[in-house]
Amino acid sequence: MMLMPLGILLPGSVLQSDFFAILATFVAINTVMYAALAIAKILPRVYLGDLMPGQRRRLETRSIYPQTDPDTVATPRDGEESEVTA
Repeated sequence: MMLMPLGILLPGSVLQSDFFAILATFVAINTVMYAALAIAKILPRVYLGDLMPGQRRRLETRSIYPQTDPDTVATPRDGEESEVTA
């Protein structure tokens, strides 16, 4: 029976050194971080405002008709066509 050597490119003493263990740990952490960033870039963005309930209305209306209540539907004026189609 033939025994396989510990390392093909490097001798076994290098593979079992502290430097090589630290390098292998760094490469492993770097690979996991790169994969996590790649997956995070694929997923859609999550906004914290969408997750937390709270006030969703402005304190002031920004309508071109500031006198109207924001919850009411504006009625067309004389000569204007209705934009709502059913």
